[in-house]
Amino acid sequence: MNGLLHTLAAAGPLAAGWGIHGLWMRRRLTAARRDPLSGLWTREAFESRATRTLARRPHVAVLLVDLDGFKAVNDRFGHAAGDAAIRATAASMSDALNERPGAVAARLGGDEFAAVTPLTSPGELPWLLRGLHGEITAPFRHAGRDLTVGASIGAALSSDLSSGASRPGEVVGVLLRLADEAMYQVKRAGGGWHYPGTGAPAAGTTAGRRTGRPGTHTTYRKGAA
Repeated sequence: MNGLLHTLAAAGPLAAGWGIHGLWMRRRLTAARRDPLSGLWTREAFESRATRTLARRPHVAVLLVDLDGFKAVNDRFGHAAGDAAIRATAASMSDALNERPGAVAARLGGDEFAAVTPLTSPGELPWLLRGLHGEITAPFRHAGRDLTVGASIGAALSSDLSSGASRPGEVVGVLLRLADEAMYQVKRAGGGWHYPGTGAPAAGTTAGRRTGRPGTHTTYRKGAA
């Protein structure tokens, strides 16, 4: 008995050490899935969480956000101001989705963001888009100045897809494509937000993106649902 107690006592620090190491590893993995500038999820982590939300909720909106005038802020006030615009946008998205269990926001790259959020009903979507657009385009403070950027937001609803039209793992990608098409339309009109309703993406797809779209963003304009 004394031998067993001695063995357990000796193993205690080792077990504690592995517990601390495991916690450290989990934190490192979580940090790796976060964009270091915005603090939002990266694309891979976002798609994994979005898939779970879509599987569990009857009404889900997928949003794609692209900033307008971001390059002008960068060019005129410097990269630090551009970084501040990215952080301010991330904060606006987090605030807008904060009280929605299952909502997830991500920075996909450059000045492009995405979100998935449950809705109580599809009729809630215009209210959500209007509020989010107002949050993102509100002035943010940097180096003693109030700066602003515009935003183009496209949306798609999970109900836009026919039942069984896509395998569970593909649903997020299809809805992001629909949201991208909506964002492209409103960007061309000058910015704002847009939800076109049901329908397949009008443009071709290259590696999961609208064909002809350069990099991670383009430059569009104002519309409404």
